Amino acid sequence: MSHWSILLSATALLFITSNLNWYGESWKDFQESDAKGYYAYLPAVFVYEDLNFGFFDYIEKEKYYIGHPAYDYRELHNHKYINKYYCGTALVCSPFFVIAHFVSPFFGFEQDGYSYLYMVFQTIAALFYVILGLFFMRGLLRQFSISESIISIVLVSFLFGSNLFYYTVGELGMSHVYSFAWVSAFLYYSKRHIESSKTSHLFLLSMSLGLIVLIRPVNGLVLFFLPFLTKDFRQFKDWIIKAFHNYKSLGLALLLFSSIVSIQLLIYKIQTGSFLVYSYKEEGFNFLSPEIFNFLFSYQKGLFVYTPIFFVAMLGLIAIFKINRFRFYMVLGAFSILIYVFSSWWCWFYGGSFSSRVMVEFIPVFGLVLGTALQQSSRKLGATIISILTVLIIVCQIQTFQYRYYEIHWSEMTKERYWDVFLRVDKLIEKTKRPQ
Repeated sequence: MSHWSILLSATALLFITSNLNWYGESWKDFQESDAKGYYAYLPAVFVYEDLNFGFFDYIEKEKYYIGHPAYDYRELHNHKYINKYYCGTALVCSPFFVIAHFVSPFFGFEQDGYSYLYMVFQTIAALFYVILGLFFMRGLLRQFSISESIISIVLVSFLFGSNLFYYTVGELGMSHVYSFAWVSAFLYYSKRHIESSKTSHLFLLSMSLGLIVLIRPVNGLVLFFLPFLTKDFRQFKDWIIKAFHNYKSLGLALLLFSSIVSIQLLIYKIQTGSFLVYSYKEEGFNFLSPEIFNFLFSYQKGLFVYTPIFFVAMLGLIAIFKINRFRFYMVLGAFSILIYVFSSWWCWFYGGSFSSRVMVEFIPVFGLVLGTALQQSSRKLGATIISILTVLIIVCQIQTFQYRYYEIHWSEMTKERYWDVFLRVDKLIEKTKRPQ
């Protein structure tokens, strides 16, 4: 049953993204800000053979200039240009880029890395990875004996009731939907390895973790959720001990992980002559002054304000507390670390974004918490939660639409502005009728 919910969702997403991103001039504009940097590795390697991005000025400021200042994703290091962003997103999207590169001439498009079909295949890549992530998330929930009907509810609720939807069809060039897929895969294969100790599962979880870190290194925090996948401390300890006893397989798994992560180091070496580069310059973490309350509750970009489904999921911890104290403390601790680290970033609201975008990749854990709570709920309470989730899907879709049409500002929302436009569909309809 749950696989049908994924396939139907995929059909809906394809219809939506094709309408948003394939027509008119819209295909030129969804690669914005950070997404330009994530993507730039692909034309740099496959088209221009230039990892110092000398093509930037011509592509961004002349050929595909779209009427506002080009976002420069480059930084100087050792007097050479490097890409500020990590290459993992480009790596996982490379098969789609290669297909676009070879078919473009047959349809009359240039093989310059930025023409129409390259962008179309980028949208297809986003769809592929969100569906892949949902299938792994489904598999994870099934391993915890959550019913098919509840899995369907959880998957649909988070796909359409959180900012996962926006980062699949809106700013799909950002790294989050790709991280979501590989975090789902990592948790799925980790749980499989906990239960079976199969070497193949160890290699697959290592590969997934390598891609997670290569896409966005801070997402390596997913490791703190591993104890949550076990039923008690003894099982967690036995799993770790057994993995170390099979030291040959563990060594190969670590080698696989290291090989994937080292791709970025090799790129830095080619670019600058140095393996280690901190490309974010003055940007960093303020661990002594985290903005935890703002990160969760502010009108500027609070996670629970703009995507309250995360808050509802967190309430599911109550059910976990009742049935398994070990898992409760482990997941609560992991969430605490995650929120503390993310809210310590110098720009705690992460620039222009819908809700707190950095939590998208951890939706599989939120989904597991929510699914467990629904599984343990009485029929009456379950019906109430499902009703709330339905309302939150509607709210999220309206607010996503408002964000797209700038009724919700990407970084400067206030309490007054939020309530002035809250679910104001009349304003939205009026705005969409104006020439864009």
